[in-house]
Amino acid sequence: MTQSTRRVSRLTAPIVVAALTLAACGDDDSTGAVATEPAAPVTEASATDTAVDETGGATIEVVAFDYGYEGIPDTVEAGTVFTLVNTAPAELHEFVAIRLPDDEDRPVSELVTLPIEELGGIVAVEPAAVLLALPDGGQMIPAVGDGTLSEPGRYAIICMIPAGADPEGYLEAAAASQGGPPEVEGGPPHIALGMFAEVTVT
Repeated sequence: MTQSTRRVSRLTAPIVVAALTLAACGDDDSTGAVATEPAAPVTEASATDTAVDETGGATIEVVAFDYGYEGIPDTVEAGTVFTLVNTAPAELHEFVAIRLPDDEDRPVSELVTLPIEELGGIVAVEPAAVLLALPDGGQMIPAVGDGTLSEPGRYAIICMIPAGADPEGYLEAAAASQGGPPEVEGGPPHIALGMFAEVTVT
């Protein structure tokens, strides 16, 4: 693990919320909503994708691609551990799990169309987990937590990496940032391209 990947684990959490405030930059939509396009369908994890660790909790491997996730079930038990594999040939991807407020019942697919100010207010909490994965099956970096979702509730799963960002450059910029989004070249965040999902922890 490089120095930049070690340091990014301490700095990623505040970047997620800060990046949401910039998600609509350059968008002509006056509402500031995150523009979305449908990703490939999210499929439930198969039996071969789910393992049981020594403590009895399930481990679920999520596959990230350009621009979506595969292997995220609708519901999991508390204590489930998620891991992330990135099959995209060039893009860095992340699995950011943010617990939604108990009184929020709109689906994540609707939440991401809200004006950015309203969306930021809903998800302005410390992520329960942030996993990054380098492209083409590369290294997974547990930036926040180890991928375990312990608290019951409904979670939004999102990726805020800018489209086209250089993976190593992004990690270095994130490690060097002071809590704000890393300044890297790239397009809209992956969430705006349809890279989001949701899971309920029981």
